[in-house]
Amino acid sequence: MSAARLMFVYNADDGLAAALLDAAHKLVSPATYPCSLCAVTYGAVAMRRDWRAFLRRLAAPPRFYHRQKFERDHPDVAEPLPLVLIEREAHVSTLIDARTLASIRDVPALVAMIESRAPDAVEAPGEG
Repeated sequence: MSAARLMFVYNADDGLAAALLDAAHKLVSPATYPCSLCAVTYGAVAMRRDWRAFLRRLAAPPRFYHRQKFERDHPDVAEPLPLVLIEREAHVSTLIDARTLASIRDVPALVAMIESRAPDAVEAPGEG
């Protein structure tokens, strides 16, 4: 049996121009920024260190999607973004939906939720 794989789907566009606009939006009006997953896992321009450390503990390399690529690759998933999905044995299901992500305020809370909902996707510290 292969390890469960996490998929992180951002409610944001890909590319440098989009990244610059997102950074400005997060700084000027963080309350109206449309991607709670981005807001928790990234600062203005870079991935948060504690998030990067958590990603290294995943049992399988995660997949990251921006809105357009996700919609092209997974047209059958019609849930509001952002999302955290889990893939087990080629079956993809929602691990954390957009509403729940909107309630998460920091990396430790997000990590705790992922670890509690998908322990098979995360290696214990010191494993691997």
